[in-house]
Amino acid sequence: MSTNADPVQALSQDELVDAIRGATNEVFSTMLNLEITAGEVFVEKEEAVPSSGVVSLIGLAGSWVGSGSMACSANCAAKIASALLMAPYSAVDEDVLDAVAEVTNMIIGNVKTVLETRLGAMGLSTPTVIYGRNFQTRSSGNQNWTVVPFALGEDRMCVQVCIAPNDDSGKKTTRTGFPVPHLLRT
Repeated sequence: MSTNADPVQALSQDELVDAIRGATNEVFSTMLNLEITAGEVFVEKEEAVPSSGVVSLIGLAGSWVGSGSMACSANCAAKIASALLMAPYSAVDEDVLDAVAEVTNMIIGNVKTVLETRLGAMGLSTPTVIYGRNFQTRSSGNQNWTVVPFALGEDRMCVQVCIAPNDDSGKKTTRTGFPVPHLLRT
């Protein structure tokens, strides 16, 4: 497979969803030994509304650019950290935030590796983690976010990616906001 893909070549929604599902299932089964169930995929492009929980964001750069993220409740974040770090966590602390960032890095890194076979080489940024209540986020661009929800027992989490060909024209548009999936809003 060539990694010198044409940057204007379209990426299908199904290819992106398959990459997200595959990467998330692989990380949860091999690294966390946790069973997750994928839900129905949806696309979000709406104004950001106040949310609560943990969101971890990673930027993608190359001939295609965008962001990937994982969003979950505080309880789900503690479960993820407990599995990754093999220690009990019941509340969000620095270790839990670091664990969520690392799991997001693994998932989005695996998605990136799959997409690179079609879209060319890409780089990843360092994860940024947001935690709290009643927060909003904002990002540049006006693309749709492909959101794949997952169930981890009774908890819900979402992995989402927004990616588009790199526009080197220097024009920027401002998005109304980074959507936190409606499944996680409180």
